Amino acid sequence: MAKENIPFVVIEAKKWRFFDLKELYRYKDLFYFFVLRDVTVLYKQTVLGLAWAIMNPVFSMVVFSFIFGGLAKIPSDGIPYPIFSYCAVLPWTYFSQSLGGATSSLIGSANIFTKVYFPRIIIPFTPIISKLFDFFIAFIILIVLMLFYNIYPGIDIIFLPFLILLMILNASGIGMWLSSLSIQYRDVRFAFNPLISLLMYAAPVVFPASLVKEKFGDFIYLLYGIYPMVGVIEGFRASLLGRLPMPWDLIGIGTISSIIVFALGAIHFRKTEKIFADVA
Repeated sequence: MAKENIPFVVIEAKKWRFFDLKELYRYKDLFYFFVLRDVTVLYKQTVLGLAWAIMNPVFSMVVFSFIFGGLAKIPSDGIPYPIFSYCAVLPWTYFSQSLGGATSSLIGSANIFTKVYFPRIIIPFTPIISKLFDFFIAFIILIVLMLFYNIYPGIDIIFLPFLILLMILNASGIGMWLSSLSIQYRDVRFAFNPLISLLMYAAPVVFPASLVKEKFGDFIYLLYGIYPMVGVIEGFRASLLGRLPMPWDLIGIGTISSIIVFALGAIHFRKTEKIFADVA
């Protein structure tokens, strides 16, 4: 009996490339399903549901306003401390939650990518996109605070989309690093919480970046801008509140460091993804 012509697919190694955009486009439906699953599963069978997306940053704002704005009397550049801190808590909450999701994403999806092929980069990118849902829900509280304090944005609001993209770029770059490291070294998951706490207090969340300039001078201030979230947070305050000049020096330095971190994170992820199935 003659053998039937059975179609088959051969998966072979290709020349290394940064990202295969055509391949990612072919798997866009899978990416959409992962993001949708991430959003729906998070609030499924919860009493408060989507309210948690608002309560987390609001609770942080209340605590920071009482401790740092009330007791410690930390300056806020002449802006009421609740809205001053919330403008920083908003991008920071997205950054920390998306990093947390990306760090554990490969470990949580090991039962999927070890059985079927698809671009592995989809997995850590899923929480990076899904956490934007919480970000925009929590943004509603910022609008309420702005109305309450009679604070309205100026022309600099047009730069907000760029700052959001920069925020996503930061989370993506570091998220690729942490996700690939965590599946090889499980200690990364345990080190994440103290690491993210350290990064939060290093960022100008509870204090203005101008305080660094005042205490340590211009050079340290510009060096501080290498930390990408510094420019994002200060940019959020300037673009939304309309009372501060745009910190283009911090944003410019932060943009360069964000691009470098993203590129290095992508290179590390691409070089190590071939062993994910073996160590998962």
